[in-house]
Amino acid sequence: MTDQQRPYLLKRLERINAIGVALSAERDNNRLLEMILLGAQEVTNADGGTLYTVTDDKHLKFEIMSNKTLNIAMGGTTGKEIAFLPLPLYLEDGSPNLTTVAAYATLNDKTVNIENAYEAQNFDFTGTRKFDEKTGYHSQSFLTIPMKNHEEEVIGVLQLINAIDLDTQKIIPFSAANQSLVESLASQAAVALTNHNLIEGLKGLFEAFIELMAEAIDQKSPYTGGHCRRVPELTMMLGQAAIDTKTGPLKDFTLNEKEFYELKIAGWLHDCGKVTTPESVMDKPTKLSSIFDRITLLDQRFELLKTQAECDSLKKQVEALKFGQKNDYVKLAAALEAFKVKCDEDREFLRKSNFGSEHMTLEDQQRVCDIASMSIVGANGHAEDFLSENEVYNLSIVRGTLTGEEREIINNHIVVTINMLDSLPYPKGLKRVPEYACGHHERMDGRGYPKGLTREQMSIPARVMGIADIFEALTSKDRPYKKAKTLSESLHILGKMKVDHHIDPDLFDIFVREKVYLKYALQFLEPEQIDDVDETNIPGYQA
Repeated sequence: MTDQQRPYLLKRLERINAIGVALSAERDNNRLLEMILLGAQEVTNADGGTLYTVTDDKHLKFEIMSNKTLNIAMGGTTGKEIAFLPLPLYLEDGSPNLTTVAAYATLNDKTVNIENAYEAQNFDFTGTRKFDEKTGYHSQSFLTIPMKNHEEEVIGVLQLINAIDLDTQKIIPFSAANQSLVESLASQAAVALTNHNLIEGLKGLFEAFIELMAEAIDQKSPYTGGHCRRVPELTMMLGQAAIDTKTGPLKDFTLNEKEFYELKIAGWLHDCGKVTTPESVMDKPTKLSSIFDRITLLDQRFELLKTQAECDSLKKQVEALKFGQKNDYVKLAAALEAFKVKCDEDREFLRKSNFGSEHMTLEDQQRVCDIASMSIVGANGHAEDFLSENEVYNLSIVRGTLTGEEREIINNHIVVTINMLDSLPYPKGLKRVPEYACGHHERMDGRGYPKGLTREQMSIPARVMGIADIFEALTSKDRPYKKAKTLSESLHILGKMKVDHHIDPDLFDIFVREKVYLKYALQFLEPEQIDDVDETNIPGYQA
């Protein structure tokens, strides 16, 4: 090596190191592949090149193509698709494809350095000659280097064409020094590419797993099916709207790509604790549901009560006729019919009460108690109350279908979620997933659960998820105790929650102002739910 060559070689080594550092930092696969090929062309002063990756079906896929003379740039970040079919590593009869240079280098894990393609004896350059004839190009020197991963498997091939002499600008063979440099670069590139593929593979597996868990929870309950899928969608819509807003208290709020992804994962995991919630509680469609809906027992009990009353009345009627007391007979018959009518009315009332509502009045609760106090002859021949204490307790549920104890079981899902998520070894970019996911039942005034956090103690992404969870529940059409609400009804309730310091006021205003509710509705709600919304009538809303 001459003294004049040393600075040039040193400069190229420095460039190789710089490219290696850049490769290790790159996260976009297209830019990574492009960086590998263009870096190899740069250090060897090659006019053209192609980068292939090995596919699962044993082909070499064209990923990037570049040629300075022909001004060709395809694949990678160019957006121009490479039309060439993948090169087979094995022929139709199963024999190895050893006449194609790139395939040969892959199968033999061996660098191939060809000085002149037109004089090469062992490889088929028919396609190259046709390309040259069509374009007027002259393909001469080739350097083809396999890229191996940490398991010594060839995952790609780097092929350079036509080394150009810096002084004369003529095509020359790729030197041994250039070959060594590119082999070093290919090794670094293979590591970077493998790491990228491993990271993307693990990321894909992780996302698939949490979506599978969410789907399992939705499948577990026919009454909340789709909740775990819809909440993350709405969370991302509102989160993006908060990022995009240019006015108001949140005009400076932002999330970078990694933080936004963190919020997405939290959305998928926000109800993972429901995997432990008993179906008998989570799926309780009516107040008297247990193994079966006990309202059918009350139907039978009413029929028995009427039969018992009829038997008692008929005995008294016979006595009245026996002693000629016709008036008493008429009164007894009328009283019996009136009692039967009352039984039918009470039965219908209990059947209606059995389906949970959003608010059971005190008068209706008292009526349940009055019905309970009626006497019916039991199996032991003694009179007993028509309804048991447990039946009265369940039928008097003020809101929904769950007793206080059952609601505690449901609410416990967030505690289980916290315990589950806190136990996971998160990478740095997902450290806030538990905080985001586990705050959707907290309130801005500190009266939520499980931790009783105030607005100041919660991050903005956690507050975003709280609104998403509530709005999805309000508009859901698959809850057992209510019918799906319209947009205007749901926004009215959500607005009252803002006034009552339940949800974040600034995020609620963005939710309405940016019409996040409508974007969500068009994607997930039934047409009859999407009514005209008069935003001026929404409680607490400030445009």
